[in-house]
Amino acid sequence: MPELVTELDLPYLDTVGLERREAVDAIAAARSVHWLARSELGYSVTRLQDVTAILRDQRFHSALSMIEQSPELQGSSARDRRGESILTMEGPGHARLRRLVAPAFTPASANRLRPTMQRVVSELVDRVVGAGQCELVADVCEPYPIPIICELLGAPPEDWKLFSGWATDIFRIFNNNLAEDLPFIERAGEELTAYVSAMISARRADPRGDLLSDLIAIEQEGDRLSTDEMAMLAQAVLMAGTDTTRNQLACSVALFTEHPDQWALLAERPELAARAVEESMRYLGAVRGTARFAAEDVVYRDVLFPRGTLVATSLAGANRDPEAFDDPDVFDIRRERRTAQMTFGSGIHFCMGAALARAELQEALPLLARRMPKLARNGDVEWKPSTFGIWGPARLPLRFEPS
Repeated sequence: MPELVTELDLPYLDTVGLERREAVDAIAAARSVHWLARSELGYSVTRLQDVTAILRDQRFHSALSMIEQSPELQGSSARDRRGESILTMEGPGHARLRRLVAPAFTPASANRLRPTMQRVVSELVDRVVGAGQCELVADVCEPYPIPIICELLGAPPEDWKLFSGWATDIFRIFNNNLAEDLPFIERAGEELTAYVSAMISARRADPRGDLLSDLIAIEQEGDRLSTDEMAMLAQAVLMAGTDTTRNQLACSVALFTEHPDQWALLAERPELAARAVEESMRYLGAVRGTARFAAEDVVYRDVLFPRGTLVATSLAGANRDPEAFDDPDVFDIRRERRTAQMTFGSGIHFCMGAALARAELQEALPLLARRMPKLARNGDVEWKPSTFGIWGPARLPLRFEPS
């Protein structure tokens, strides 16, 4: 007979407001008591086995859709658009979209953009290496992914500032301040949809070698994407391919400042780039958790989660699970981990842009290591609030040997 989750004697886990090392310790302490923890809004799982199982269990739905129930979003145009987003859809509709768009998001598709990635990051680094110092977030991380997204979609490079602004404002939805942020979110969504819809019309008449042309050409058994669906996917790509990459690159470099020997090793051996990306995402991921809710009464591990129960899956906890990783608190880019890191998630909502993000980070990190030798922090790191869904340094002042 399953036990009702509300009747279990569980440890309490709350990492809001904790410094990142304190958060790691709090997760480990809760995990040592039970596989499940109680939290402010529901429950948390912190072991890799359970995180993976919950994310792959389609009886649990993405909690992003619960944002739509916020009083601030009732009657909002932003709510209407997100109701059709691949980021919140479930069931057959979600499966159909993932099936149709999968060929456009392969590692081979991402690899076509590597020359653009190399050019963009090189130009950004050129501007700062002579000074021997920079503020990495503003100088490199913020501007880096946007020209690549423009190239991916087929937008002119000079429009990167438009896309950057839209991405920043749309992502305000994850910052727990909808009352003030909603006008920015709505305006950015409307402007981006109008821009992309015009591009789609142009590509129907004049196809090119870009994502929108690929999406227009996709057809399976007579099924095609509508203009609204392609515009929604373009917005999802902008969301998945910008703020995550920006923050993860800053997290990774901040981590390397604590391990200068690893930074020097990456400069000497750029072939370690792929391992460096996976290990830094495991050790300090920009996406530290994602939430699910029980769409029906769910029994998992002989525990009954009533319909509507919120379960937070700790990706940061899974990435440090000692049952899954040898020496989980050791950062070592030379090691090839047998278990995959979890920062991209798992299951049907596994990050659609994972191949693109990996390629962007694999191109940026070894180039930065080579051109910014003897890297060190040039002041304190200012971290974003722990409540942010996609998290990382807000400011990362650095010094290095000028070239």
